[in-house]
Amino acid sequence: MSHVFHRHCHTTLPTAVGGEGPYLIDQNGKRYLDGSCGAAVTSLGYGHPRVVKAVQSQVQEMSFAHTGFFTSEPAEQLAAFLASKAPGDLNKVYFTSGGSESVEAALKMARQYFLERGESKRHLYITRRQSYHGNTLGALGIGGNQWRREPFASLMTEAHYIDPCYAYRGQQDGETEFEYGQRMANQLEAKLQELGPENVAAFVAEPVVGATAGAVPAVPGYLKRIREICDQYGILLILDEVMCGMGRTGTLFACEQDDVVPDLITMAKGLGAGYQPIGAIMVQQKIFDTISDGSGFFQHGHTYMGHPVACAAALAVQHTIQDDNLLQNVHQMGNTLRNSLQQTFGDHENIGDIRGRGLFIGLELVADRETKQPLPAETAIHTMIKKEAMANGLMCYPMSGTINGREGHHILLAPPFIINEHHVDELVSKLKRSVDSAISQVCCTA
Repeated sequence: MSHVFHRHCHTTLPTAVGGEGPYLIDQNGKRYLDGSCGAAVTSLGYGHPRVVKAVQSQVQEMSFAHTGFFTSEPAEQLAAFLASKAPGDLNKVYFTSGGSESVEAALKMARQYFLERGESKRHLYITRRQSYHGNTLGALGIGGNQWRREPFASLMTEAHYIDPCYAYRGQQDGETEFEYGQRMANQLEAKLQELGPENVAAFVAEPVVGATAGAVPAVPGYLKRIREICDQYGILLILDEVMCGMGRTGTLFACEQDDVVPDLITMAKGLGAGYQPIGAIMVQQKIFDTISDGSGFFQHGHTYMGHPVACAAALAVQHTIQDDNLLQNVHQMGNTLRNSLQQTFGDHENIGDIRGRGLFIGLELVADRETKQPLPAETAIHTMIKKEAMANGLMCYPMSGTINGREGHHILLAPPFIINEHHVDELVSKLKRSVDSAISQVCCTA
């Protein structure tokens, strides 16, 4: 009997005992190709010697120093590295232990920024339906996924929502991608007029929506229009790159591809690639200066923020991505994977859309390709695909509620940056076998 309170109480999980490159290994020696990096985390795969050495060395030198008393060399070096790579004036780094903590801190930082400026009315947040920004109460409170929010709604402050930029479902006949993006972005201005812009602190969005919608990228021009509206009305733009950032889409920061610089940007997952728990918020100089020249103290903090071992691991991860030119591999293998998926699933009667950027790709499942009608929610096809994939030695990330929190299913793929063409062939082959087996079992085909 396990004494672990697992995510699901009635499942029996294999025990992971080792990892090698893009594979995890269970207690029976079975190897699983990690086609999703867990949840877009393990971008360097498992057992990378450079990162392992960095962790071991840091533990031997100094395992922990509380940030209320000390800074540390790994934290200073990692912050300097990120500041040197970030777009625009994002040059101050606040460390956390994960993605939810990063978003939570960003919300509080935005609020304190306006308090320090004497704009105390600004306390509202606008986000998008079908967004997900974490599981702490503040982060969950601004999330737009109703299934995740519903049990805890009475505990949370309600956010204010606009529609997602989701071209597969929302773009109208005769409308260009650009026109669609402008129409969606202009919903932000309409919502600001409704709420009163003087009451709004920030707009929060993922440049490429991850878990809830399956690698849905913003169309060209969308985020630039969002940035214009934020500047016009004096609200902050917070981009959540916890899942899509740190090279996942082919650039270190996903927003680089949209030519947009946010006021705050959150990161985690790929920052430390799973070798240690770590997250961060980067902020523009104006936000730091406002707090520094005001109270001089951000009223927030966690015990393990800026953990020296976590920072040392993350620094080794980021240096490896840079030194081994892995962003180029993300581009190359991303194109290879997209092409292979298109060849395999492009005419599949139950795959309606294949989308994404870099090694961050989603496949949306449908009952009918022409009408885009989703599969019935009751099929729970996502759980069946995950089960079949694990049986076939593949980890992928299927989810339900893609369209509105209840209807729709997708599969998220986010393999390690170190994959090669052989791994792509294995991933697509195993995925095809798993999808077809799952669909046949729920009798969804014609």
